[in-house]
Amino acid sequence: MGATLGGVLAACAPLIVGGAMVGGTLMYTDRRTSGAQIEDQAIELKASRRIAELTGERVHVNVTSYNRLVLLTGEALTEADRATAGEAASRVENVRSVVNELAVMGHSSLTVRSNDSILSGKVKASLVDAKDLMANAFKVVTERGTVYLMGRVTEREANRAADIARSVSGVQKVVRVLEVISEAELAQIDPARRAAIPAAPPASTAR
Repeated sequence: MGATLGGVLAACAPLIVGGAMVGGTLMYTDRRTSGAQIEDQAIELKASRRIAELTGERVHVNVTSYNRLVLLTGEALTEADRATAGEAASRVENVRSVVNELAVMGHSSLTVRSNDSILSGKVKASLVDAKDLMANAFKVVTERGTVYLMGRVTEREANRAADIARSVSGVQKVVRVLEVISEAELAQIDPARRAAIPAAPPASTAR
């Protein structure tokens, strides 16, 4: 089953939120710049701290940032706490957009969280096994059996990965939080793909 969260990012590249995504084994290369990777780490730390300062133990939150798009997963005891967490994350420097998937409910147990970690590992392994995908291009986040897929991918990769993630035993739902790029844009990121893009036909010389 897939899920759609709607448009979240007003960037030049369209964003898909709701389905599934993939990466493969052609190159183990992150599709973010090194600067973006460092920035994402800083965003995760700052957002986690700010949410904890404002909500204390009322919110159990996992903050995941990919190319400055922030995904919040976990549980909040009240709708007000959920909203506070989302607002706190959105105010962190350099954040482009926030997808707030916090559920209003009691905190998940250690057993549930352990099972989620196992599921994430299974999904990642399945993506690696798919020889037509670049697994390292994606982040996999699992919360209470729901798998969230993040990254910069083409439409083909997004569809392929969705199918793979859904096929993993124990996965209840797959949600795509993706920045979709064209094959030409991917070729600029990954030079190995340039050869796969057909060359433009030569201009006609007829008179």
